[in-house]
Amino acid sequence: MSNSTKKRSKKTGLSPGTPLYIGEKKIDNIKISIIDYDKEHLETREVETVDECFPYKDKPSITWINVTGLHEVAIIEQIGTCFGLHPLVLEDIVNTDHRPKMDVSDDYVFIVIKMHFYDPENMAVKSQQISIIFGSNYVLTFHEKLGDVFDPVRSRLNSTTGRLRKAGPDYLAYALMDAVVDNYFKVLESIGEELENMEDDVVANPEPETLQKIHSLKKETILLRKSVWPIREIVSSLEREEIKLVRKSTKIFIRDLYDHIIQVIDTVETYRDIVAGMQDLFLSAISNRMNEVMKVLTIFAALFIPLTFIAGIYGMNFNVEKSPFNMPELNWYFGYPLALGIMAVVGAGMLIYFKRKKWL
Repeated sequence: MSNSTKKRSKKTGLSPGTPLYIGEKKIDNIKISIIDYDKEHLETREVETVDECFPYKDKPSITWINVTGLHEVAIIEQIGTCFGLHPLVLEDIVNTDHRPKMDVSDDYVFIVIKMHFYDPENMAVKSQQISIIFGSNYVLTFHEKLGDVFDPVRSRLNSTTGRLRKAGPDYLAYALMDAVVDNYFKVLESIGEELENMEDDVVANPEPETLQKIHSLKKETILLRKSVWPIREIVSSLEREEIKLVRKSTKIFIRDLYDHIIQVIDTVETYRDIVAGMQDLFLSAISNRMNEVMKVLTIFAALFIPLTFIAGIYGMNFNVEKSPFNMPELNWYFGYPLALGIMAVVGAGMLIYFKRKKWL
């Protein structure tokens, strides 16, 4: 049983909407950062207590509150109470094993997606869940541990000339999702390099370690596929559905994000097929190697069969004094060299025959 399944079992018997953290504690203390901005000003700060976030709810500017660490459920509940989040939304935020999804309410849009990183040392895709909530003047993001892909968005916010400072919270939410999807391309690029290197190993030197690497990459492509396909549905809904919090000007960019998702899906499916083909190629290479070994052993066996037959005949040692038919050559002066010569001729003849048949 997986660890997430064991922790999910703790929810048995609890009423719907009861927030229970499902995951492993990644940092000691929850960190909350705030970026408040409009066309003219930008404020960036780290807050010590959750109460410092509350005044930003009613400000006319746009506020991005980023929460790192989900193990202190009470803090998540306080933020949810301040911004009027439904208990089921809070439950999904702290459930870090959730499938990517989107819920739309009158006051906010709630989106869950997966953020992936590639670990080349272990040939593994590391992931963490990102919860994005945007309303009329705010964006809330929640994730488990330090390190995200939002630094380009933060850099763009520091510039007064970009679109981000002039657009609304829906555009900021789009920019965050776009940063996550763009990072998928980096992950896929790393996997593609691993596949190229592994393909050479499979053909030239198929070892058990190579098969383990193939299984590892197969698992990672399945993980990516499970994460990417639901995002396609989310982005499609944002583009096509009438959501009052999503402006028409933003939907143009969401359509571009949809194209990126399609490219990611196509690449993931291609890599998935390549990994499956590589597994078949590995098994074929192992089978070919085994056939080569068996061919050599069979040739040696075929060479020694007639030689063994001759040696067996001359090893019977029938007494020539009892019958003239009992190996008279036992008494020949050149009998032994003649027997060896016959064996050499038979062996050489078989090798020539094998070469003409192209068995060697």
